Formats: sequence, C-alpha cells, structure tokens
Amino acid sequence: MTSELWAQLVGGIGFFIIVSGTLWGIWWRIEGRVDKAKTEASGMAAAANALATLTRQELADHKLHTAETYVTKAGMQEQTAQIMRAIEGVGNRIDGLGERLDRLYEARPTRRSG
Repeated sequence: MTSELWAQLVGGIGFFIIVSGTLWGIWWRIEGRVDKAKTEASGMAAAANALATLTRQELADHKLHTAETYVTKAGMQEQTAQIMRAIEGVGNRIDGLGERLDRLYEARPTRRSG
C-alpha cells in the first residue's frame, strides 16, 4: 500500500474515533443528568413520604384529642336529654306559679267602699 492510502486510512480511523468519542461524551453527560434527576426525584419522594407520614400522625393525634375533649354521640344524646328535662322542670315551675297566682287572686276578699 502506498503512503497516501495509509494516510487516508489513518485519517478515516481518526475521524471515526473523534465522532465516536464525541457521541460517547454526549451520552455520558445525558446519563449523568438522568442519574442526577433520579437522585433528586428520589429525595423529593422521600421528603413527600415523610411529610405524608407526619401529616397522618398529626391527623390521628388530632382525632384522638377531639375524641377525648369533645363529647361522643351517645354523650351528646345524654346531655340533650338532661337539658330537655331541665327545660321541662322550668316549664312545670312556671305553670305551677301561674296556678298559684290564680289561686291567690281568687281567694282574696273584695273590699267594699262605703
């Protein structure tokens, strides 16, 4: 082979190596960014999971506090019954007071002017 053919062959191989190296370098950068994005997404997912767990625990604590602090449905019914009995008792006293006042005026002797 002639030196001119060797020069073209070496030039072609060199061009192929340069193109291959450039493509490999581009692929390496893309792969690096994908790995970085995966790492960031994994971190964000872990943070969101931790926040959801904390929120779930806080909600459970709030439900427990509400159940301990405020009345239950059965307790509310019992309190309502007590209030209604108290209102009925006041109503009976008022009715009794009206009857007593009526008796007071009926039994009163009338005065004659004279």
